[in-house]
Amino acid sequence: MRSHFKTGIILSFPLQLLAVNWMAGHPQWVEKYYSKGFYPLISTFFRRLYGWVPFSVGDLIYFLLIVLSIGYLIRKRHWIRHHSWTFLRDCLVALSVLHFTFYFVWGSNYFRQPLAQTLGYEVKYTTDELAGLTGRLAEQTNALQKELTGDSLQAVDFPNTRDLNLRKTLVGYQELAKDFPGLSYDTPSLKPSLFSTLLSYMGYGGYLNPFTGEAQVNHELPVFRHSVVCGHEVGHQLGYSAENETNFIGYLVTLRNPDKYFRYSASAYGLSYCLSEIRRRDKGEYEKILKKINPGVRANYRELTNFWKGFENPMEPVFKSIFNRYLEINKQKDGIRSYNRVVALIVGYHRIYPVTP
Repeated sequence: MRSHFKTGIILSFPLQLLAVNWMAGHPQWVEKYYSKGFYPLISTFFRRLYGWVPFSVGDLIYFLLIVLSIGYLIRKRHWIRHHSWTFLRDCLVALSVLHFTFYFVWGSNYFRQPLAQTLGYEVKYTTDELAGLTGRLAEQTNALQKELTGDSLQAVDFPNTRDLNLRKTLVGYQELAKDFPGLSYDTPSLKPSLFSTLLSYMGYGGYLNPFTGEAQVNHELPVFRHSVVCGHEVGHQLGYSAENETNFIGYLVTLRNPDKYFRYSASAYGLSYCLSEIRRRDKGEYEKILKKINPGVRANYRELTNFWKGFENPMEPVFKSIFNRYLEINKQKDGIRSYNRVVALIVGYHRIYPVTP
């Protein structure tokens, strides 16, 4: 690559930053022309290109790039020492290309209209409204747990394999599309991550590879939570980048699934977030609702807690801090805490579709 061409790529970087900043201030434009215009075309292209491959192409590419980069740094270490400015220029070229590609193929979705606005949901709610919903979700979760086990004491043992969960998630999206056509999903590309154990140590349930359009799920997760994460990652694939929104989509598609085990997972998932928020607002009400939750449901919660405890390590907070900063850079001001904002969407949804224990 010629020197002046590389210089041109580097000089384009400030223009890219200006473009990204402009999009962040024009969510309606992004929604109309990118998220509902260009992005569905490129997403479908990548899903057709890689969706049929039974393993994660993106994970394999990441692995090869890391290995090749380490090999390059070792082999070229003496050259790098004597040509540091040339090496720095090449790094800036790579950064500029990576930045452009990220926002071109997926990242601009960070600046689209909020999902609550698209659905017409009011995001404000009172503590009393939240307490009422949390109580009804507890009743629904208890009822599903008892129906699946035959008593209130036993944890639900999930018969579905994780691979079956991937396939059944597609059924849930078919059901969801009947009322939410904007969330229809075809040409699937939902896969187990080749790095599931590493994701567990990092504290992640899955991720979307923005460069290959593959939705990847941590296959180490307990099946109790695995199904919701499948729905969450497909939500990213459909162009919803905000974590609270994909948390809601994961909840919604799993709740709408014909499989009762999926519905139990979703109900317990929504309940856990509502409990967390009511605990923050009203400790007394939280304790009152908590006492009503079946021991079997609590056992499933403990299963999930024990899973994550088994992967605790000194580096996990570092990974979380990096991801938190990444979210903040992409205009999610609450960072990792934005996951908890799913409660407003759950409340808005159940105003229209009441919980029926």
